[in-house]
Amino acid sequence: MDEQTGAERAKQRFENGHFLLIAGLGGRFTQETAKKQIPKLWEQFVPHIGKVPGQKSEVTYGVCCNPDGKGGFEYIAGVEISKLDDLPEKYRWVEIQPQYYAVFEHKGSLDTLPQTFQYIWETWLPQSGHEAADAPEFERYSDDFNPKLNTGVLEIWLPLKA
Repeated sequence: MDEQTGAERAKQRFENGHFLLIAGLGGRFTQETAKKQIPKLWEQFVPHIGKVPGQKSEVTYGVCCNPDGKGGFEYIAGVEISKLDDLPEKYRWVEIQPQYYAVFEHKGSLDTLPQTFQYIWETWLPQSGHEAADAPEFERYSDDFNPKLNTGVLEIWLPLKA
């Protein structure tokens, strides 16, 4: 039953992504610390939306990158920017190179996002015949995304080996 729910939440499509330069607030996390600390990071970042130098749109990104091989990873809550020139030091940034992705749309509350990730990694990926690439994975929140109302579109972009 759980797998069916996950599958309904996360129907995939495939996309060739383009170069993105993402800047925002970030930190290092583990699976254990992520559940409580990443929502706090977003709370800290929300007032910066629209004020990040070079910001291109209101679309926001949650980027998982730089894994340490021991379960730790960097997460950046951010926006796409056009250049690094005027970026204050308080912001972390990451370049996302063009990549082939499986894209999943998450439906429902952010509280169920961990279950969608669990479905993608533990059910879909092993059964798909694909392999995850060593590249940043990210969440893309539409410009009208409202976590309190569960409106807007939240996509998970999983990099795949071509």
